[in-house]
Amino acid sequence: MIQRLNAVPATRNCLDLAALAELPADPTRLARELRLARQQADRALGEAFANQVEIRELVHARAWVLEQLVLIAWERLAPEHGSLELCAVGGFGRGELHPHSDVDLLILTREDADSQREILERFVQVLWDADLHPGHSVRTVDECISEASSDVSVATNLMESRLLSGRGELFSAMCEATGPSAMWPADEFYAAKCAEQDDRHEQYEDTIYNLEPNIKDGPGGLRDVQMIGWVTHRHFGTSTLHGLVEHGFLSEREHDDLVEGRDYLWSIRWALHELAGRAEERLLFEHQRRLAERFGFGECSESNQPVEQFMQRYYRSAMQLARLNERLLQSFDEELLAGRKHLPSADIDKHFRLRQGYLELKDPHAFVMEPKLLMRLFLVLSAKPDIRGVRASTIRLVREHLYLIDEEFRTDSEVLAMFLELLRSPRLVYSQLARMNRYGVLGALLPQFGQITGRMQFDLFHVYTVDQHTLFVIRNLRRFAYAKYPDQFEHAIDIFKRIERPEVLYLAALFHDIAKGRGGDHSELGAEDARAFVDRLDLPQSDRDLIVWLVLEHLLMSRTSQREDISDPEVVNRFAAQVGNQRRLDHLFVLTVADIAATSPKLWNSWKDSLLWELYGAAREALSRGLEHPVDRQASVTETRKEAIGLLVERGAETSDVEILLKNLPDGAFLRLDAEQLAWSGAEVLAADRIPLVACRRLEHKGISEIFVHAEDFAGLFAVVARELDRMQLNVLAARVVTTRDQKSWDIFQVMDANGQPLNRSDAARLRKLLAEQLAAKTVRPLPPRPVPRRLQPFMGRAEITLGEHEAMTLLEIAATDRPGLLSAIAEALVARNLRLIDARIATFGQRVEDIFLIADSAGQALDDDACKVLEEELRERLDVEGQGRRKTGNGRRETGEGKR
Repeated sequence: MIQRLNAVPATRNCLDLAALAELPADPTRLARELRLARQQADRALGEAFANQVEIRELVHARAWVLEQLVLIAWERLAPEHGSLELCAVGGFGRGELHPHSDVDLLILTREDADSQREILERFVQVLWDADLHPGHSVRTVDECISEASSDVSVATNLMESRLLSGRGELFSAMCEATGPSAMWPADEFYAAKCAEQDDRHEQYEDTIYNLEPNIKDGPGGLRDVQMIGWVTHRHFGTSTLHGLVEHGFLSEREHDDLVEGRDYLWSIRWALHELAGRAEERLLFEHQRRLAERFGFGECSESNQPVEQFMQRYYRSAMQLARLNERLLQSFDEELLAGRKHLPSADIDKHFRLRQGYLELKDPHAFVMEPKLLMRLFLVLSAKPDIRGVRASTIRLVREHLYLIDEEFRTDSEVLAMFLELLRSPRLVYSQLARMNRYGVLGALLPQFGQITGRMQFDLFHVYTVDQHTLFVIRNLRRFAYAKYPDQFEHAIDIFKRIERPEVLYLAALFHDIAKGRGGDHSELGAEDARAFVDRLDLPQSDRDLIVWLVLEHLLMSRTSQREDISDPEVVNRFAAQVGNQRRLDHLFVLTVADIAATSPKLWNSWKDSLLWELYGAAREALSRGLEHPVDRQASVTETRKEAIGLLVERGAETSDVEILLKNLPDGAFLRLDAEQLAWSGAEVLAADRIPLVACRRLEHKGISEIFVHAEDFAGLFAVVARELDRMQLNVLAARVVTTRDQKSWDIFQVMDANGQPLNRSDAARLRKLLAEQLAAKTVRPLPPRPVPRRLQPFMGRAEITLGEHEAMTLLEIAATDRPGLLSAIAEALVARNLRLIDARIATFGQRVEDIFLIADSAGQALDDDACKVLEEELRERLDVEGQGRRKTGNGRRETGEGKR
């Protein structure tokens, strides 16, 4: 009845059992000696792990070590106590422990535990003092029955229990009373564990592709493997995964894949526990680099490639485990849940049939005889939306016959025609492409896509792996087609209605990031891949050319809208010339929206939408007018001035007052600010009786607030504003800096609050008051250093600083990881060097900021070489200091959609 673990080779030098057998029952000395013994064993097992001893042996060895130490404590403190029985449960019960795993114990007692309290408290205290991480419960058999009957997780724990010490009468009674014949029969147990898994996966957004995945509880993690084992144990009474092979649920190859995947996650978990010094189950950014080096992917000091390769290996392992979990649970579903027999069964064609609602291949040899059925299967599914899914046996056949997708298959005109037909399907395009990816068909059909499967980018900007992001782009395009989420995608939905052949967009989306991670320009390499593929398809030449162009230029619109001044006619004309025609513009706009929205759930917002829509409208006008007739800057200045005057007069201002006011603005103001901004800010100035003036308004349609600052100009004005915005933790999206002819600021800042929303009334009032006070004092008080958030620290690379001449002034470009206080630090550096800020353009891309400042010396001239060098040193001292997380780790990204500066 007693079920103790056997020693394995790795335990040979772990413990001196003879010396431990001589330990006295004194709790203090016992705890000290047990702690020293555990430390010695941990060192021995750590060396064994470093020497690449098999992980299976190590997790069993550590469970054996802890079992010996627990038993020594039990035998000294509760010798031959007939009313108590000591049991191992959970991972300890399975004999699988990692360096900081808990030791889960169940103590069975015949009666109320109060009479045993002193013995049990002393025992548990010794385990804690010995640092054995005990997790214990004391129950009678009746209490076990009550708990297990109402909680499937308790029933699962008891199912894995082992008797370590005692007569076994209570243990036997407990096992019999909580077994499948008494409660939680296999079908009910399975259904409850499925619901438990669904709830667990939902906590991790039901995706394995989290930036910091939980390798124990996340989708594709160790719990998914245990889930399979638990159902197998409950249904078949076998405690090994090989029982699934014996009962026909797994092939030997699938069993090997399952065990190999579990062992790989075990190895990561072991190393993670050692690195963290605790029971850490999350692959946090600060651990990913060190794990990449530890697992032989190379040094991470100068490149992100090793950590990205390590994480790709992890994601692929997790993906494979998730696929096996999905298929096996469906097999269990078909085996255990008879309630589906009312679902339809019928022949579909000579190769496929519907069986209890699921698609099944009639002949298990059909793929060999006709490989094209591997593609046709997905066409059948898209044509019949009522089909619930694919039978587990057919999924296995697909996976086993992927080898048939060779070069001949990939170039077969009939296969390519079916793939194109799938993309043209009125429904389930994304669903079937995602299914093709899960089954491995998409990566086999497009080997370049297989290379990006599971590939992550070590930053906070790209939340998903490249393959998942690509599929989400297509999902967004399908949402536009169905007019879903019109509050978020109103413009994209409207433009999508003009797209005659949506398959052009789907193909462009499929290839737009397909060359990520290969080195070189992924847009150019992806365009080459796209050209090679689309030239095989039965598409008009114009469509093929458009697909290739979209892949090549898929970043053009987002970069232009966020990095350049789209109020400048020259910028718009240059963009329109690159686009060339209205059809390209429509496709590029829709693809760009889908791409940004698929990068991160937090990245798409009304602000991004308004920028893209403004650029789209300006480019459409330029194309309609004709590229040979561009609007020049002076014409734009005149038109904006005239429109602003009209708006102000409409709102009650005197024409003469307006003309005098706007005459004080330089021509650049009419390029940097639109007529509505000029009318709003002008009205505020005309109504004000004093300066400094600070005004604020909400722009609901853009999801932002605008802050207008009008004050006597002084060297630290921008730094004062930046300080207060940062102190209130506002996200600065753009800054339009203008100095009037009589040396007053006319600056407009576009901001969101920390939650990505426009400022509420109370915050706006507080900002107006504080900022006006600080501007009146004309004193720059640097913010005290603020700690860099944990998630940002691994990305705190050296800032990229570029200085060059531009229109008789100096252009300062800074690319860096965003963090609290960054904009303030830059502004304070300019003040420290007595420099004037002429203009500023703020751009954020995830956690990466790319800001451009037009600056001059105190005399209004460009900086000379020496001054540029001194400024760069000043900036580096403020941006790259150790206290702000200086580490040579390459480029970084930001944690939220916009930056706190």
